[in-house]
Amino acid sequence: MNEKLDIIAIGESLIELSSDNHLGSADSLKKYYGGDALSVAVAARRMGSNVGFVSRVGDDVFKDYLLDSWQAEGLDISQVKIAQEQNGVYFIARPDGCAKEFAYYRKKIAPSKLSLDDISEDYISSAKVVYASGITQSLSLSAKEVVAESFKIAKKNGIITAYDPNYSSSISTPEIAKEDFNRVISDVDILFMSAKYDTVNILELNSVENLIKKMWDLGVGTVVIKASPDGGYYTGYNGNIVFTEFYTHDVVDTTCSGDAFNGGFLHAITHGLTPIEASKFASIVAGLQAKSIGAIKSIPYKEQVYDIFEKGVLNG
Repeated sequence: MNEKLDIIAIGESLIELSSDNHLGSADSLKKYYGGDALSVAVAARRMGSNVGFVSRVGDDVFKDYLLDSWQAEGLDISQVKIAQEQNGVYFIARPDGCAKEFAYYRKKIAPSKLSLDDISEDYISSAKVVYASGITQSLSLSAKEVVAESFKIAKKNGIITAYDPNYSSSISTPEIAKEDFNRVISDVDILFMSAKYDTVNILELNSVENLIKKMWDLGVGTVVIKASPDGGYYTGYNGNIVFTEFYTHDVVDTTCSGDAFNGGFLHAITHGLTPIEASKFASIVAGLQAKSIGAIKSIPYKEQVYDIFEKGVLNG
């Protein structure tokens, strides 16, 4: 690949099967694809960034569908390798007036075979930002090594690193999440954290100001606290902490909205916006994504987001 990348995302891919009805009674399911790092990659790509995705794909009936879909999105998948394990799958439904239904099957899947053999210093050095998450780390011990080493390579080569613990009790424990967080935080430039899950379970802090200042003390230059009790995002950068409202209150499904935010933010950062401006831009991406059911298929495209952003809906 000759063109310089804006962003490289490292992580898992999954098959998404969704319905507007209860999963137990649905006669049919809509097929798509998901995964948190992949969602970040697609969100940034749909905003116009050049994005590479690093993963392993299972050699099963979904292999060609996944690879063809990512190429159609315009992702660089030159570093995606084929593994003999199966691809993971999750089921999601949001029946009218009912709570979201979710089922997740991701043990021993192809991306769990990610290893140090899957990362290239030349490839990482071709980007402006390298992104990974706690979800990626949770795949396997070798995946933890991939994230840590990728960040070290990036730092050595002057590449920005971005990380989201993305804690979920369904895939990890607070103790393991803390270990994963501490393993990489010294090499993180941009940190995304959920006020609802990450800050409480990993750092055991409720004060946004104290949390951001603590991360600054650890050397993290930009900190974004998502899903705050105030209904928005706190962005800490260059000694300032600024609040940005969530773009919409017309929310249907927040699955992946945090990842869509991350992708929008990293796109904005790599295209000349400040972290404060990037949060405003990313809030639009996340807000539009949350208006529909599903993860990646609900991520908006560049024209719609830029039209809203440039009209100053968020008051500058």
